[in-house]
Amino acid sequence: MTTTVLVGNPRPHSRTATAGLAVARHAARAAGLPERADLLELAGLQPLLLTPGPPLDVAAALEQVRAAELLVVASPTYKATYTGLLKVFLDLLPPGGLAGVTAVPVLVMASPAHTLAVDVHLRPLLLELGATVPAAGVALLQDTVPAGGPDVPAPLLDEVLAPWAGAAAPALRATARATAS
Repeated sequence: MTTTVLVGNPRPHSRTATAGLAVARHAARAAGLPERADLLELAGLQPLLLTPGPPLDVAAALEQVRAAELLVVASPTYKATYTGLLKVFLDLLPPGGLAGVTAVPVLVMASPAHTLAVDVHLRPLLLELGATVPAAGVALLQDTVPAGGPDVPAPLLDEVLAPWAGAAAPALRATARATAS
């Protein structure tokens, strides 16, 4: 099973990327899947996203997202929702473009006041695109995500994600089995 982490942060190597990779690891483990994930950061594609076409780099990124079996979509919280960068990218997918993809929405936020945004804003977008979203989205306070990249130990982040993964495991396992069939 292929796992892709789509990061909608306009800055590369962000806490959002670290969080997305950690969620992917926990989600894959909960589903009984390999814990390896490919990272797709939209930061490098920013200047190309509004180019008619789309350019080859953007087309390849769209295909990678459509081909993923498990897709973790991570964004920092901007104005109580996901970034415009992520929205512009996802708008390039055709209707039903994520059919057959199991998705996990993730938002990294500065304030717990935005906790519901992951399920109120990002989850419906993924469902509209045809993804299966079998578990609650993940809302993470930025203080739980270490700066410095995905190789930095993150015991607090793992502690926060363990209960989510435990609750999500049955739905993720069922979806993974259905996808593999």
